[in-house]
Amino acid sequence: MILPILAERLKYLREQRNFKLKEVATAVGITPSAVGSLEHGRRPISIITLIKMAKFYGVSTDWLLGLTGNPERN
Repeated sequence: MILPILAERLKYLREQRNFKLKEVATAVGITPSAVGSLEHGRRPISIITLIKMAKFYGVSTDWLLGLTGNPERN
């Protein structure tokens, strides 16, 4: 199952910080088209990519997945 909240939050973070798809892709080791697919909910995210995204943006994986309203990492 692809979580709409994950897609929404990934896109929000990228746009809020003015990153291009290519910048995010390079940082987490996937292609720009894969980043776009994640942001549109067309592709499931691997655990490794989820962790890399959370580290890159400085947020918790729980927040990315919609399990908490607090984006801060513990």
